Amino acid sequence: MLDIRFVRENPEAVKENLRKKFQTAKLPMVDEAIALDSAKRAAESEANELRASRNALSKKVGMLMGQAKKDPSKLAEAEEVKAQVKANAARLAQLEETEDKLSQQLTQIMMSIPQMIDPSVPIGPDDSCNVELQRFGEPVVPDFEIPYHTDIMERFDGIDMDAAGRVSGNGFYYLMGDIARLHSAVTAYARDFMIGKGFTYCIPPFMIRGNVVTGVMSFAEMDAMMYKIEGEDLYLIGTSEHSMIGKFIDQILPEDKLPQTLTSYSPCFRKEKGAHGIEERGVYRIHQFEKQEMIVVCKPQESMDWYEKMWRYSVELFRSLDIPVRQLECCSGDLADLKVKSCDIEAWSPRQKKYFEVCSCSNLGDAQARRLKIRVKGEDGKMYLPHTLNNTVVAPPRMLIAFLENNLQADGSVLIPAALQPYMGGCQRIVPKH
Repeated sequence: MLDIRFVRENPEAVKENLRKKFQTAKLPMVDEAIALDSAKRAAESEANELRASRNALSKKVGMLMGQAKKDPSKLAEAEEVKAQVKANAARLAQLEETEDKLSQQLTQIMMSIPQMIDPSVPIGPDDSCNVELQRFGEPVVPDFEIPYHTDIMERFDGIDMDAAGRVSGNGFYYLMGDIARLHSAVTAYARDFMIGKGFTYCIPPFMIRGNVVTGVMSFAEMDAMMYKIEGEDLYLIGTSEHSMIGKFIDQILPEDKLPQTLTSYSPCFRKEKGAHGIEERGVYRIHQFEKQEMIVVCKPQESMDWYEKMWRYSVELFRSLDIPVRQLECCSGDLADLKVKSCDIEAWSPRQKKYFEVCSCSNLGDAQARRLKIRVKGEDGKMYLPHTLNNTVVAPPRMLIAFLENNLQADGSVLIPAALQPYMGGCQRIVPKH
């Protein structure tokens, strides 16, 4: 969410940002926000004048009533002043109601106007305009056929989607045996990998309140992703970054405690609205999965350095598991409203002969901090808003797809890279049961 002062002083820049994000339908919101802000400030100014007048008039009433004991003619003047105080009180109540109404309307609009994107972001309407920046590792297509990922898992008796369908419906799965163990090994390895980078390990709440949800994401994302607990002000998290950033809601952080660097494990729950193509069946898009995440809360001037570090951590981790990846810069139209800059790390799929998203690294500037009222007290005593960033470490359903395809051997076995072997009891390969 932008600072209303910035919008007031830079309306054309905000409108140009909307055009770059191909959200021209929101252009009238800028002028509407400025008009609401002007009306709100006028109401606040008049209300403050009335409050000051009320104090002065109340003192005058007291003085006149005291004088009326000796001079009855002062009583009529006191009653006139009382009537004025009463009229002012009625007007003040009206103004306070107007202020509250205008404030709510303004907040609603301001939460719909997207964050200003970084000048380096490529301009384009949708993900077809995202730009490949660089590749890491050589993408290989083996000389044997690679089955669909659920078919690979079934050879290990490692997945049961039919039973999950009977128990929970579509979009769920049972992982079994070696595949389940591989899933846990990957998350444990990712946890220790991030701890080794100096991040603090965290297991956060898996449900968050509505004010945290609206603090960390746009209304469109909220509608598309979040499951609400019926009858309660609680939502199941779609990603642990939401509750980790929410940890700092309404807090004033000492500057010497920055940066805050956390890595978390959690289950994640998503509606995953809409139809998806055949390549996104199986465990590619599901309603429940587990994830290792990283977040950073830092000084504004350090956020782009952290952005660079964070996406490179993803590359390093995937390459340590013998998975080729590439960095894909997200264009303006593909950025969620709160994001300043974002890139995807995509893993190579030798079966599809193309890359697919496995990590998303985002710099959100001060958007989440402003919505959640997270502040930093500088050494000079002044308050400012920190920047927040997040990135996937691993989300095993998609990670498992990439891992199995890239480590599958012609005999159907799957090699376990050296980095992961300690988490698999020293196992160097897993062998299919049939």
